[in-house]
Amino acid sequence: MKKHWPAVVGGVAVVAAVAIAAPSAVGAPTGTRAETGTRAETGTRAASTAAATASAAVRPAAPAATPAPAAAAVAPAGDPVRTVRPGQRVDAGRGFTVWLTREGKHWTGPDGYENFRSVVDGNIDRSEPGVSHQSEGDATGVFHSGVYYGSRKAGRVELSDAEGHRTVATLVALPGRPDWGVWYAHTGPSAGNGGGGLGVTLYDRGGRLLAELPGFDVPTGRG
Repeated sequence: MKKHWPAVVGGVAVVAAVAIAAPSAVGAPTGTRAETGTRAETGTRAASTAAATASAAVRPAAPAATPAPAAAAVAPAGDPVRTVRPGQRVDAGRGFTVWLTREGKHWTGPDGYENFRSVVDGNIDRSEPGVSHQSEGDATGVFHSGVYYGSRKAGRVELSDAEGHRTVATLVALPGRPDWGVWYAHTGPSAGNGGGGLGVTLYDRGGRLLAELPGFDVPTGRG
């Protein structure tokens, strides 16, 4: 009798199928055929699973996805400029409140009187670094504030008097770090000119001088 060698396709799976077929041809019970067929399929799945396991063992693991950082309400730690939303009220201390809009700087004092300084009316030249200064106060102290502009690298605003005393201001800006922002600070009472005699200096984040506004002797206030 001629022998027919089965083709080997996928290893043991085809050989098992040929071995199973022989009992069927001679009238093996149906139950036996079904049971044997199940074993053949199980062997095929086991072989496939083993191959997949071996492939996974040599395949480099995919790097874990890094979750996107949550949007921060303020600038990261170490950033000298605090980021605030348009219209967000900032407690500037001692009854003063400051907020920014796309048009400019707003603030109120303890008396509730609202003030505004525009950054879009052409009154300041934002093509180069500069700083402005408004102040109001009384015998208990003076509130100073202003706009710095012309640079996205602003890092510090300082007030200084004739004796060299310095006060570092707080800086706030809108999201996206536009080329302008607002600074504010408090000092003790100043005789005669409401705090206008203090000079204001703007530095970048590396400490380089960007702009300087000398003090003046004209009394200042809300105007």
